[in-house]
Amino acid sequence: MRPVHITDTTLRDAHQSLWATRMQIADMLPILSKMDSVGYWSLEVWGGATFDASLRFLDENPWERLRLIKRYCPKTPLQMLLRGQNLVGYRHYSDEIVTRFCHASKRNGVDVFRIFDALNDIRNVEVAARAVKECGGHFEGAISYTVSPVHTLDAYIEYAHELKELGADTIAIKDMAGMLTPFRTEKMVRALKDEVGLPVHVHCHYIGGMAPMNYLKAAEAGADIIDTAVVALAFGNSQPAVEMIVAALKESPYDTGLDLDLLFEIAEYWEDIRQRKKLKRGVTSLMHMEVFSHQVPGGMLSNLISQLELQKAADRLPDVLKEIPKVRAEVGYPPLVTPLSQIVGTQAVINVLTGKRWAVVPQEMKDYLKGLYGKAPGSMDAEIVAKVLGKDEPLAPDVRPGSLVTTTYDEVAAEIGDLAHSEEDVLMYALFPNEARNYLTLHQEGAESAVFMMSEEIDTVREEESVDVNQIRELIKIVEMSDVNEVVVEEGGAKVVVRRGATGAVLEAPAAAPAAPAQAQTPSVEAAPTDPAVRDEGARPATWKTVVAPMVGTFYRAPSPGAPDFVNVGDSVEAGQTLCILEAMKLMNEITAEEPGVIREIVVGNAEAVEYGTVLFYYEPVG
Repeated sequence: MRPVHITDTTLRDAHQSLWATRMQIADMLPILSKMDSVGYWSLEVWGGATFDASLRFLDENPWERLRLIKRYCPKTPLQMLLRGQNLVGYRHYSDEIVTRFCHASKRNGVDVFRIFDALNDIRNVEVAARAVKECGGHFEGAISYTVSPVHTLDAYIEYAHELKELGADTIAIKDMAGMLTPFRTEKMVRALKDEVGLPVHVHCHYIGGMAPMNYLKAAEAGADIIDTAVVALAFGNSQPAVEMIVAALKESPYDTGLDLDLLFEIAEYWEDIRQRKKLKRGVTSLMHMEVFSHQVPGGMLSNLISQLELQKAADRLPDVLKEIPKVRAEVGYPPLVTPLSQIVGTQAVINVLTGKRWAVVPQEMKDYLKGLYGKAPGSMDAEIVAKVLGKDEPLAPDVRPGSLVTTTYDEVAAEIGDLAHSEEDVLMYALFPNEARNYLTLHQEGAESAVFMMSEEIDTVREEESVDVNQIRELIKIVEMSDVNEVVVEEGGAKVVVRRGATGAVLEAPAAAPAAPAQAQTPSVEAAPTDPAVRDEGARPATWKTVVAPMVGTFYRAPSPGAPDFVNVGDSVEAGQTLCILEAMKLMNEITAEEPGVIREIVVGNAEAVEYGTVLFYYEPVG
């Protein structure tokens, strides 16, 4: 017997792929102890897009989430997805920040670090791998699998050897787009086992329906671990269902030994969450099956749909899916995995929505073409590179991209100042400055302890089995929606108290809604002080032209907090000069001037959300 071990992705990749990372810690807490008792090889619970999504959309502290999960899952190793030098962000961070982040992640509960680089550039993995080994973590080196003229089995095996030399404990085949087929899987697993000799972990997204067959062939070829998700969050863009895989392998040499009855009990809980929140079920459609043509990963496809809906352009999805392979080929066939999936996908969306290919180029795409993300797998279109980079020179091939980032921890700590109360707060700010600053401003000292205070009360409820968790949810709603400061319920010897925190924040608990964001300030409008045109649209001179938002996003006047604004009223600008940043689809898109002119009016306030077509600037052409 050689049982196959199972990693459960429900708490990270599955909801990232199906629910756009919107699973809250409140959804997890009531079922964690049972998931911990299954006997999984690991629970993938953190990393990927869940870190910034917690800050952006859920008003949750990602570090607090990790600590809570660790507390409720003491037996099962916790796993995270780490993007090499990008950590859980979308750009390179300095070696010091990478090292500190890995150590902090281990300290807060991560046991297994699945580290990958979108380009399979080993230079982008070195620092994180070394840090994980230093702090005693399990280093799982991941191969980003894709299909292209330049991606061969020999290239993958060579990369696996490089990961082994860095100290990898296991090798993962990361099939993020569902491009693996059963016989490719068998061939690749056998080659890794025979030539590299490390345990092999296979990660497949269901998408086109191949994943269950891939897992069977992987098991036959000697794979040690496979990734699955609870059935309520399986299939479609996600992974295969654990219940199906466990049943399929029973009475075989690869029998997982997991308890199906317990798995179904857990599945019922998640199905209830899915139905109650009206969340999507994983379904494979024709569009998913066409992955063998467009090669768009499940998570990326979910995000594309959400992004286009935001842009009120959902009907353009077929056009975007046709554009993605074109863009990918033009920039050297990068695997479509974060952050390259966002970079390529966003460029395709912009090309389609503007109707002008490569007219608007996000800074991240410019950086990729320069080589700042690493070495492209194939050659790039020289004309496009020249058009985008202009006079800028690509990075020399002997320079490690991460070495160019020199930001120190002390510099970041000084910038965030007294808002940060821990190393974790500073690291959160280093990765996502705007989101972290907003979160830390809203949650002053004392707010974080609320989660632990409430978790103690939940423990009491579980031990006594007298007060239903749903009743706690109702208590929280009462406190949230009224002027009541405290509600107490005593039943069968158990006592539960829900109260407002000392700072005025509502005590957090399972099913508690995120704290309401602070009211945005009314955006200021900057205009030439002597010009009455700002009072009335029709009063603006006929010579003035507009710069409009090419997408839905957030408007920023400066490249980063504290930096000088790109332009001010009265400034003369040249064609191609950057006017502002429009943050959209997780990327910082530079909006540039199409012709020389003078800025006459800045219509939008800094950090204001804008719709597609919103006027950002009025300028007067010159020359």
